[in-house]
Amino acid sequence: MSDNRTLIRPARLDDGEQVWPLARDFATSFKLERAAFDATWPQLVGAPHTVLLVAETAERGVVGYLLGNSHLTFLANGPVAWVEELMVDQQMRQAGIGRLLMDQAENWAQSVGASYLALASRRAGDFYLALGYEDSATFYKKTFN
Repeated sequence: MSDNRTLIRPARLDDGEQVWPLARDFATSFKLERAAFDATWPQLVGAPHTVLLVAETAERGVVGYLLGNSHLTFLANGPVAWVEELMVDQQMRQAGIGRLLMDQAENWAQSVGASYLALASRRAGDFYLALGYEDSATFYKKTFN
């Protein structure tokens, strides 16, 4: 998918170097460690039940990414999909890149038979509401060191 300036495509192994600073800046609850990123990146590229997309421009290279997963549930009578991470370079925000990434994630979720696509967000609620998502639950987590 593309808007003539931005190409949305599956991530490749060689994209890791450009995704690293975006992932590092995305993390607010954790201090992202480069060694952990380098170990995880090749496991996620092409992993089953996972979508890992990058947004790329000719001028700047990779300017955004999206990581999502699908899994089976009882409550939805089958698979559901989750967006785990969506990050766009701060200088490229408000250019429609997040929307393009989410559009592609929605296509992927439908292609794997997911009943819905969901995500948790503390900072971008208005963005997701504008895309037609609804605020439907409170998110709880317990952090383990």
